[in-house]
Amino acid sequence: MNQLLLRYTSFDAGHFDGDAENRGNAGLTLLQRWQESDGAATWLLFSVNDAGKATSWLSQADSLGHAPAEAHFLRTA
Repeated sequence: MNQLLLRYTSFDAGHFDGDAENRGNAGLTLLQRWQESDGAATWLLFSVNDAGKATSWLSQADSLGHAPAEAHFLRTA
């Protein structure tokens, strides 16, 4: 299973909720969402159906100024 782990240092929940259709079209499904105990960052874990579409979604988020601080593609070992 391929996954995508994102870390946001500034997380806009309203924008995140409004982007659900775009994430779905990119083949991303939210599995987990964590907030650091000091509130400094939000982490999101997605399953990835199509790495190419997910990469395009990340590029679009970056061009719109909504990119995560970190993005890591992972696979189950």
